[in-house]
Amino acid sequence: MSGAPGALTSGARLPSLQVLDWRRRVHDLYAAVRAEGDPRQAHDLWRRGRDDLFGSHPASALTEADRAEFGGLPLPAYDPDYRFEAAVEPAEPQRMEVPTGTDGVVPFERIGVVRLGDLGTLDVWWLASYGGGIFVPLKDASAGRPGGTYGGGRYLLDTVKGADLGGDGDRLVLDLNFAYNPSCAYDEAWACPLAPPGDTLRVPIPVGERTWHA
Repeated sequence: MSGAPGALTSGARLPSLQVLDWRRRVHDLYAAVRAEGDPRQAHDLWRRGRDDLFGSHPASALTEADRAEFGGLPLPAYDPDYRFEAAVEPAEPQRMEVPTGTDGVVPFERIGVVRLGDLGTLDVWWLASYGGGIFVPLKDASAGRPGGTYGGGRYLLDTVKGADLGGDGDRLVLDLNFAYNPSCAYDEAWACPLAPPGDTLRVPIPVGERTWHA
């Protein structure tokens, strides 16, 4: 959930109107983030909004046990050094097909690459099915390590589900402070696309959501 592509592997489905309400709220939250001129204030707005959704919404990806003890998502303070506005540069076409438990195979096509200064580059994907949208996952060198990030990587943009930080023309806002965990990081009942090699940075990224359970 949380604006991320994913499917329940058990075959059980959340009530459709609960998921609809979740997605509306995620879209509204990111719209408020884009409208806020101060990135630090936007990040605080995003943090508070996600804490409210995860702690109280019936479509939260948290298990019932975790929701009962929920005190907020693991999120460091904002660091402006990890905010980028980057042009999507041409790259050789690639296709990524992600099998899921209930949604079949979800196809993505690489449409370009973005450069994040000295940190490296990330592939930019287009969801090549109904609705379309930009998808940018992210995995860093701390993934799977104590105190680090989720082993399968995190998501930065997933515009079809509302996770859109804005941009202008061929430029995208890529603020790594807004990197968030996929649903499967909170509950193994979910299956989520993981970050491929082209979206893996060789350095640790100390911002964005950390591992839920160390």
